[in-house]
Amino acid sequence: MLYALKIASRYLLSSKAQTALLLLGVALGVFIFIFMSALIGGLANYILDSIAGDLSHVSITAEVEEPALLIEHGTGQVLLAQEKSALRQASVRDEAIYVPMIAALPGVVAVSPQITGSGFMTRGAQVSQVAVIGVEPGQESAIVQLETYMVAGSVRVGTGLVVISQTLADDLDLSVGDSIRLDTGPGITALLTVSGIYKMGQGGFYGSSAYVSLDTARTLFALPQGVTGIEIKLADLMEADAIALRITAVTGLNAESWTVVGGEVLSALRAQDQTGILLKTFAMVSIVIGNASSLLLSTYRRKAEIGIMRAMGASRRFVVFVFVSQGALVGLVGGVTGAGLGYLVLSLFPPRNSANPGVMPIDITEGAFGLAIILTVVIATLAAILPARSAARVDPVTAIGQ
Repeated sequence: MLYALKIASRYLLSSKAQTALLLLGVALGVFIFIFMSALIGGLANYILDSIAGDLSHVSITAEVEEPALLIEHGTGQVLLAQEKSALRQASVRDEAIYVPMIAALPGVVAVSPQITGSGFMTRGAQVSQVAVIGVEPGQESAIVQLETYMVAGSVRVGTGLVVISQTLADDLDLSVGDSIRLDTGPGITALLTVSGIYKMGQGGFYGSSAYVSLDTARTLFALPQGVTGIEIKLADLMEADAIALRITAVTGLNAESWTVVGGEVLSALRAQDQTGILLKTFAMVSIVIGNASSLLLSTYRRKAEIGIMRAMGASRRFVVFVFVSQGALVGLVGGVTGAGLGYLVLSLFPPRNSANPGVMPIDITEGAFGLAIILTVVIATLAAILPARSAARVDPVTAIGQ
């Protein structure tokens, strides 16, 4: 076998230009495979990190249960009607019982009971609509990573304190330490002091929101008991569906996975993954075609040498092993070269966690270097089988006569 490897390497070195081009083609195929793996894997991780970092993975939202009213009908019958009160606040009651039960479930890393609603923030003659989020002090960053977005002050809620967004601060010309008035309904007002200002890279709900303590939110929304929702963060957001079902079974509450509202995100990730597989498959196919065609040409050019080996007693199996070894050597050297090139290029990009907005979120850890090399060696070896069998069928007498 060592002698066969020696012959295979000699064949490759005898045509240095052809071998160099073949190795270059294999290396480029491996580089494309690794680059696409790092790009698509990094993009998927970036999207999932955004979801994992700033959104709850499972949500429990209260549903309004309006009390029935008894209405006397003229015929002596009593009809049931539903009270339509816009002031009635939906709530999840007995959250103090449910929160420890949910927190004890495997895979749950944070549970945040919240009271949310809307109101108006006023400073002098300036008024701005605001989404109010009431959380437990110390749980400000349990779901949304507020501490990473702070631009002034501290992420601290408590009696008489509020943490506001940069949008609200700009609209009302506020800074840390300023006082504001928050109105959430007729006669419901709270005077608060700005303890911190945060800025998130997204608008919408978080662009005009303010965080207050849960006790302050109870006063603002006249909700002495219960909460409007419970937000849950998981160790693995892909387990959200299963854990949501488990929470419902344990508590009887309607727990909803982020995948219900994030179905489009999952579909986009699947489509992105399929695109990556397709592109990486093309890269591997190019290796197969290049390796097979090169070895077929080598077989044709070395018919006489193959005939001499066969005449000297070399078996067909030996000839097959020589050419299969050529393919394996090309795959190994080309794979390692392409992996090294891929590592050098990918190392020029900033780490995914520190990449600036607008920069491709390439993750070098998703490069699949080992897999690329193994696949290349296996595919190059398989691609050499057909040329090797063709070489083994060479008739010694005919080959030498030519």
